[in-house]
Amino acid sequence: MAHEHEHEHEPAHEQEQEHAHGHEEAHTHPHSYAHFHSPEEKKRQLNRLSRVIGHLQHVKKMIEADEDCADVLNQLSATRSAITGLGKEIMNEHVRHCISHAIKDGDMEAVEEFQKAIEKFF
Repeated sequence: MAHEHEHEHEPAHEQEQEHAHGHEEAHTHPHSYAHFHSPEEKKRQLNRLSRVIGHLQHVKKMIEADEDCADVLNQLSATRSAITGLGKEIMNEHVRHCISHAIKDGDMEAVEEFQKAIEKFF
């Protein structure tokens, strides 16, 4: 189901370019509820992601330095926990904002796509 508000914040030339290049359209999510995300949530998620990246950089250095395998696995475990926590935060935020708007708009396809994304995450 198309939504009139899907592209209301995009300049017209970007809409035309998106539709002119079929491969770009495949990367654009058909259900754009991104404008419902709060800047505070986004900042918090980006900060958490930065910490995950820091964990992974540390793991890389540990492997390069031939550190103890048990220590590397412990660091990887912490990284996995951080990624899972970030995923849960994103899911909760998405339900609170995007999915609630999709349901209000009668966009059950967006709800089904989100359910599939949750299944892939776990």
